[in-house]
Amino acid sequence: MGHQTGFHAPRGAQFLGYRKARDGRTEVIFDDGVSRRMVWRLSDAEVDEARLSDALSEAVGALRIVPALMTELRRLAIQVERIVQ
Repeated sequence: MGHQTGFHAPRGAQFLGYRKARDGRTEVIFDDGVSRRMVWRLSDAEVDEARLSDALSEAVGALRIVPALMTELRRLAIQVERIVQ
């Protein structure tokens, strides 16, 4: 079964998703639909996409998406580096 790579918040235009960069590393993207876009690069080269997808799905349903995302990533012991603000 495939994994969903992008999620829209049920309340608003916020988007949270992940993608593979040209160098093969995974990046997580948050866009608030108006003016704020943030990108984080995952420090682990190989990430379980199913677990990452579940974490993003959980975070996008929260009232404060970015703090919820960071909590979910910490829970999975995934370290990130912010590359775009």
